Amino acid sequence: MAKITPFKGLRPKKSIAPQLATLPYDVVSVEEARQYKKDPYHFYHVTRSEIDLPEGTDVHSITVYEKAKENLDQLVNDRIMVQDSEPCYYIYELIMDGRSQTGLICGSSCDDYFNGIIKKHEFTRPEKELDRINHIKTTRAQTGVVFLAYKDNDHVQEIIENWKQSHQPEYDFVAEDGIRHIFWVVNDYAKVATITRIFDDEVPCTYIADGHHRAASAGKVCKEMRENGMSITGDESFNYFITCIFPESQTKILDYNRVVKDLNDLSPEQFLTALSEDFILEEKGGESFKPARPHEFGLYLDGKWYSMTVREGSYTNDPIGILDVTILQDNVLSKLLGIHDPRTDKRVDFVGGIRGLGALEKKVDSREMAAAFACYPVSIQQLFDIADNGNVMPPKSTWFEPKLRDGLVVYLI
Repeated sequence: MAKITPFKGLRPKKSIAPQLATLPYDVVSVEEARQYKKDPYHFYHVTRSEIDLPEGTDVHSITVYEKAKENLDQLVNDRIMVQDSEPCYYIYELIMDGRSQTGLICGSSCDDYFNGIIKKHEFTRPEKELDRINHIKTTRAQTGVVFLAYKDNDHVQEIIENWKQSHQPEYDFVAEDGIRHIFWVVNDYAKVATITRIFDDEVPCTYIADGHHRAASAGKVCKEMRENGMSITGDESFNYFITCIFPESQTKILDYNRVVKDLNDLSPEQFLTALSEDFILEEKGGESFKPARPHEFGLYLDGKWYSMTVREGSYTNDPIGILDVTILQDNVLSKLLGIHDPRTDKRVDFVGGIRGLGALEKKVDSREMAAAFACYPVSIQQLFDIADNGNVMPPKSTWFEPKLRDGLVVYLI
């Protein structure tokens, strides 16, 4: 069963929270983060602290992590961020385009991560792990929240909804991207104990939706501190990592689309002919085409949209083979374009569905890319099935929106 814990969160003053909260460090570039350099309270000073160092500084150098610690310490010293006096849980609601999702922010057990109670569906890259490991060890804080999902539990949801109805939120603001963020502090000892018990008794596992590298890094820091003899009771803070756990019915996965730089020496006509072996093609002209069901794709090529419906027999029915991103990889990117490893091949790039089909058209019309493929999104049930079977999804399979904000609560170790 899932083991979670309340914690003494480090949080911004109520008046500062809308100004301080940021998108996750890994969805913005250094250049985008630098736009906020003059804002002294913006949390990019902690999560992307290279913005405070000379341009060209190695973002993985020790000076970057030391600057992050300096900036976080300054926020604490100036009492811009204050630690709660007692362990709490935190309720976090996000509203985007009229759709609401509410999660529970807590500490999740590193042992659950090691033992497969927290289930994974992606590989991680050592260099990205090392970056967060160094950030955690230097700042002595976990500043980025891992997004977990779990199968709906009525008892948890009843407690959360009752708390929302009977308590004023600590924060309630609309960010510059139009997403509303509402945040409650659950500081009642009895309610905290009840939530902990329900997860321990009734929630068999959780699933990483977004944040595999953050979770892996926290796990490795935990192991290192244990090896150094710092774990006495097993309840020390580094034995957990900060997560926000959402019920499956409230999670939404967007499409993760592909663009390719060239057609592997095929003309557009030859490419379309080759595609027809595994797909039924229908020209849509200048009208954009968004897939409406699994095994349907959109293709943008030479200023025209096409629908692509995969033919029977062109894919397998195993949990990985049936994914649309797998079908596209096997039957188009690898078979026709010679892109065999999308993790490393520079001829393919990925565009999150939040950017819309217009972003795909722009990349092709500018001739930056030769063609674009719009995919139907993976379902949360497919993610669960793959994780339950110990399998790994192809890279860039899922795009979750809305993104959790960094800085609303920090987990100190």
